[in-house]
Amino acid sequence: MVVKSIFQFFIICGILISGLTAASQNSAKMYMTSKEGNNRMSLTENHPFVLTDQPFENEVIIFVDPTHTFQTMEGIGGAITDASAETFYKLSKDKQKELIEMYFHPEKGINYTFLRTNINSCDFSSDMYTYVKEGDKTLSTFSLDHDQKFKIPMIKEAMKVQKNIKLFASPWSPPAFMKDNNHMLQGGKLKPEFYPVWANYFIKFINGYENSGIPLWGISVQNEPMAKQTWESCIYTAEEELDFIKNHLGPALHKNKMKNIKLIAWDHNRDLIYQRASTYLNDKKAAKYIWGIGFHWYEVWNGMRQYDNVRRVYESFPDHKLLLTEACNYPFDWKTFDEWQWGENYGENMIQDFNNGAVAWTDWNILLDEKGGPNHVNNFCFAPVHAKTNENSLHQMNSFYYIGHFSKFLQPGAKRIISSSNRGQLLTTAFQNPDGKIWVVVMNKTEESFEYELMLKQKGTKLQSPPHSIATIIIE
Repeated sequence: MVVKSIFQFFIICGILISGLTAASQNSAKMYMTSKEGNNRMSLTENHPFVLTDQPFENEVIIFVDPTHTFQTMEGIGGAITDASAETFYKLSKDKQKELIEMYFHPEKGINYTFLRTNINSCDFSSDMYTYVKEGDKTLSTFSLDHDQKFKIPMIKEAMKVQKNIKLFASPWSPPAFMKDNNHMLQGGKLKPEFYPVWANYFIKFINGYENSGIPLWGISVQNEPMAKQTWESCIYTAEEELDFIKNHLGPALHKNKMKNIKLIAWDHNRDLIYQRASTYLNDKKAAKYIWGIGFHWYEVWNGMRQYDNVRRVYESFPDHKLLLTEACNYPFDWKTFDEWQWGENYGENMIQDFNNGAVAWTDWNILLDEKGGPNHVNNFCFAPVHAKTNENSLHQMNSFYYIGHFSKFLQPGAKRIISSSNRGQLLTTAFQNPDGKIWVVVMNKTEESFEYELMLKQKGTKLQSPPHSIATIIIE
């Protein structure tokens, strides 16, 4: 091309400059956590997006495409159990404030918006208890005095800092007199004659929390209904849980004007999730009461997890929601406290579950003590934060930061979008918040470092993924 005049030259320059400016108008900031160094959700400099060419086969690329949206997200959080609350109130007031802000503050913390708590005692309680006197079939002695001491006050502290909390509650066992083994421990089944009484127990629990200033977002029917445990547990077959939902708990919620309470079925591992979900949701009468299917992450067979089973439910029953309701690393041992695998367990599971359709993800205890408890059956586990109560100190695991790479940036109403990696070593997922911002999570579990290009349409930016790292990239 021949430029015939100075005027034409400046016009062409202006067009080129304008094009470059438009091509660079997107930028990304990246938060990084890595095994090497002191990166813990550390903010790096801005990374401009520029026009980029068709990638070659030997280039490492992550493609982000916001034109295809999937599930609407509900939130991320953890559980305030008896153990968490009892440990919390052994700390000084300033440490209590530090913990609450660490988890729930949108700016100072990692922005938890989801909470789970236990109905009656669970293994992470100091003792066995129910809310009625033994043998009270009328539930006339129902009282939440036990929860008023620690759990309810701690939940209220979280609500002061996080205005968007959604709380759901799960039972580990009905009272012993309602079960065929006459014990809260070691499995057993709810006697059929107590189905309506147990359904009414849920209603009293929901009303009791509401009257205490804590509205419930949802309930699950039974924690781990296929597990006979040494702690509080109760067994339901798929057909028994279906019967309880369809003929007792669902109608009780509707009769008591609690249609807004989200009813979660299953609440156990991914391995049998499709069989259970299809049993409930193929029954139209039961399905109308069920908001979604809850699941746990404890189904590891020969080192493999059944992530695809979550997608099978997502594909088959798109009108119902999926959420992980419990996950934790175990057994507890201070000697392995800093092992990097603990955080990577969270990162991998969260990426896989979100990519397979989950709308929420709820860790187990948000706080445990220096022994991994308290726990009345010695089932000691890890939490993202532990307190050494004798020292009045708080200790964050790397899992705290891995969860934070998701919870910190997720706004209620966010949509999952496409994030596609051309290397199996880099796991990724992405979301677009209601404010329009896109955020992408990239995780590297390997010993290898990767330079990759993050591409959005025809633009891209060069980024680095160190060994054993996770990053959240915010595209503005």
